[in-house]
Amino acid sequence: MLFKHYFFKLCFVEKDNPFWSHLTENCNFLIINAIMNFSKLVPSVFYVDISDGLKLFVDCLQFSIQHKDFNTSQPYCVLEKDGIRIMVFQDAQLAKEHYPELRIETDNIEEVFATVSAYHPHLLHPNLNIVTLRPWGAKEFAIADKQVGIRIQQW
Repeated sequence: MLFKHYFFKLCFVEKDNPFWSHLTENCNFLIINAIMNFSKLVPSVFYVDISDGLKLFVDCLQFSIQHKDFNTSQPYCVLEKDGIRIMVFQDAQLAKEHYPELRIETDNIEEVFATVSAYHPHLLHPNLNIVTLRPWGAKEFAIADKQVGIRIQQW
């Protein structure tokens, strides 16, 4: 609350005050910090062929397409599942430069693993192709396509 108290005091100083310019600078800084909060991280993944990304995220992980534009120089989709969003782009140059690893948390890893292994076993990563309890306490298994690796975790 102390921060907010100073925030309002600095913002309501009279312009005649000789310290106005100094306080204005501080006030702007405080305004920026006072309103800066985040709720989600939305990663971007680049594919040589966007259909590969759709096979992984839509077919395998059951994300839905919220928005798509395939009639542009850089086709893309916004995908969503259970409040998680990801943007998938078709860009051959960026796909050759970036090979991300993502982690997705779940509360039902056994069910997710059963579905993935039954319908998309070719996507299971050879180094973590069963649900494994890790030393840090998470259960994990991993999937991968030509572009991205995904660890599914349950804490």
